[in-house]
Amino acid sequence: MAAEMIVDITKSFPGRPPITANLRYQVSGATVLVLFGPSGSGKTTILRCIAGLEWPEHGRIQFISRTWLDTTDGTRVAPQERQIGYMSQDYALFPPYSVAGNIAYGLHDLPQKERKKRVAEVIDLLQLRGLEERKPHQLSGGQQQRVALARAIARRPQLLLLDEPLSALDAPTRANLREELRALLKQLALPSIVVTHDWTEALTLGDLMAVISGGRVLQVGAPQEVFSRPQDAEVARVVGVETVVRGRVIDNARGLATVEVDGIKLQALCAEGIGPEVFVCIRAEDVILEPVGIGATSARNHLRGVVCEIDSAGVLARVRLNCGFSLTAMVTRSALEQLDLAPGVPIAAAIKAGAVHLIPRRDEQVG
Repeated sequence: MAAEMIVDITKSFPGRPPITANLRYQVSGATVLVLFGPSGSGKTTILRCIAGLEWPEHGRIQFISRTWLDTTDGTRVAPQERQIGYMSQDYALFPPYSVAGNIAYGLHDLPQKERKKRVAEVIDLLQLRGLEERKPHQLSGGQQQRVALARAIARRPQLLLLDEPLSALDAPTRANLREELRALLKQLALPSIVVTHDWTEALTLGDLMAVISGGRVLQVGAPQEVFSRPQDAEVARVVGVETVVRGRVIDNARGLATVEVDGIKLQALCAEGIGPEVFVCIRAEDVILEPVGIGATSARNHLRGVVCEIDSAGVLARVRLNCGFSLTAMVTRSALEQLDLAPGVPIAAAIKAGAVHLIPRRDEQVG
């Protein structure tokens, strides 16, 4: 029988929709599941229920062969008995304690010799050597994160839970630590669940991703597959597919579909039998902008449009176009200047057929 994580719970809050999460997936030694969704979607509540820090009114939580919660027979395993490591979003380091003291805090039940050995092990693993006596306020954000992670793994848990592990860091530090955290999670060979709202982190860290919205699990799959192939329009919006418009398939042969959107025809890679009513999903980074009439790319779709709006996003800029329908592109600041983009400027958008994803439009999605 395959090792599994099962979460099937209902958790209510006054004045808010209940969390009704249903999640089941196979667990291996290094599986990293990402709970992904916007703020307020229920990600952290689900994580806290798994940790035993919140108690659902109904449901079951099972990790491998052990049931942690089953409201039908009254099973309620306390957090300290679940053999988990938990790292909160703010790290929750104890200000009066040194780095070594923070790491050793959860090891009070071990003999002193074993406690010192464990602390030394994780200090070496997390590259904290030389910082043992420093207090949290004397550490950088990245160092604080490492200390919090060291404390979470020092007890050698069976499952590691990380709530927005990089969100407290500045952007450059966060970028540097993504790959480092991924490598560490694989090195630990420890099943992990990571909460994040950042799609880059989801793609970097996750083996599996569960998309959460309104307290519900909408889709589970490999992160790249979920981002590029959302199963419905709600998932597409949650994962940040910037262009989601209604379309109609007017031809579909040999894996290439022609779909009409507000009178504009697009070509998309498509399985047989998908049509006719669809949502057309295009990620902003898959849209290439070029001067009108150039046609420099080999993309099947070349659309003429007009720039409507430009929003700065740091080193990138989000450009909204009217191409007969609203289309969003993501470009670098240098490309923005080279193309001399501004509201009202005509521009062409090139999109490969493989970047146009079609989702069947069910009756309940229309309107």
